[in-house]
Amino acid sequence: MSRSNKLHSVAAIFDNPDKVIFAAEKVRDEGYKKFDVNTPYPIHGMDEAMGLGSSKIGFVTLFFGLFGGAFILLFMWWSLALSYPLFIGGKPFFSLPAFFPITFETAVLFACVSTFIALITVFFKLPFNNHPLHDTDYMKQVSVDKYGIYILLEDEKFDKDKIIELFNSLGASSTELIYQPKEEKYSMFQPKYLIFLVFLAVGTSASTYLMLNKLMYINPFNWMEFQEKLNPQESSLFFADRRSMRTPVNGTVARGFIPYPYKGIANPKEVLSNPTLPTTSFLKLGKKKYLTFCSPCHGNFGEGDSRLNGQFPNGPTFHSDKVRNFKDGMIYHIITNGQNSMSAYDRQISREERWAIVDYIRVLQRAKNAKNSDLEEIKKEPSTND
Repeated sequence: MSRSNKLHSVAAIFDNPDKVIFAAEKVRDEGYKKFDVNTPYPIHGMDEAMGLGSSKIGFVTLFFGLFGGAFILLFMWWSLALSYPLFIGGKPFFSLPAFFPITFETAVLFACVSTFIALITVFFKLPFNNHPLHDTDYMKQVSVDKYGIYILLEDEKFDKDKIIELFNSLGASSTELIYQPKEEKYSMFQPKYLIFLVFLAVGTSASTYLMLNKLMYINPFNWMEFQEKLNPQESSLFFADRRSMRTPVNGTVARGFIPYPYKGIANPKEVLSNPTLPTTSFLKLGKKKYLTFCSPCHGNFGEGDSRLNGQFPNGPTFHSDKVRNFKDGMIYHIITNGQNSMSAYDRQISREERWAIVDYIRVLQRAKNAKNSDLEEIKKEPSTND
């Protein structure tokens, strides 16, 4: 590296870590601010000797971490609650607990990436491949087994002769004047650079083509492509009807599964009888499933006041004479089979949960249409404070 006549710093070499720590303390006490220490390994206590404060990188991490968490949280709120609201299972448009994992991960991502970028570009000022200390005897020694300290020309108290005298008085084994390297400029349109770009582009394209179009079709990499399988709707020569998608044998059912006998019948003449008991725990299950699957259309109390803001037709009320006179099996049938614009829920809700919903609907109906005898029974019940 060729050097200019512009001075960069005055450097000194010390033979052991105790001397360089003592030198750093003296340089600090003399009032020098623009100086640094180079050692082949970290030395405990050097931060205090140099008078260094706490690093500012923590503030960068904290700021961008909070910024990333706040940004993604506001973005999810805007997109799901304002721009494109989706009503799923009776949940609110903005369900904060569900967004905590994404918020946390985004905050960590912003914090880590910003810390890395700040360290490289701001604190270390990289890329910096022509640092004045590079290719000097000073750097060659402190990179192996010596300990060095240098004071920059930018320091307010910089005086070359006084600094050399100070280093010698502190026991420096040698001193060195560090000069700025000469500035060298290279055009990006040099023939060798353009040729390198051409070879890079051709090599990358060729290797990508060979890997994706040749290598992946050579044994054993082609095993996943050529295997004994049939895609959906693909014909088969094995079966007489040439169909690869086989229907189950008539009359077969899955193990442990009781088929619903009235599936596909709009108004069955007979319905199943309710096999459950409306216990407290069973009604809690019915309430939970009702609020999740039924309340968006029928309302929280079964009054037909949909919470879908006109996205679908409002469901009928459960408090009409018609629905109140339904048998439990008929309500179960409608949940299982669907009716009018309501689709079937036999795949989303289990058999037990459907009966629990039926029992909870009966509770809503009785609460809305209570008789005098019901109120008298409530008065007769012992108070919990007795």
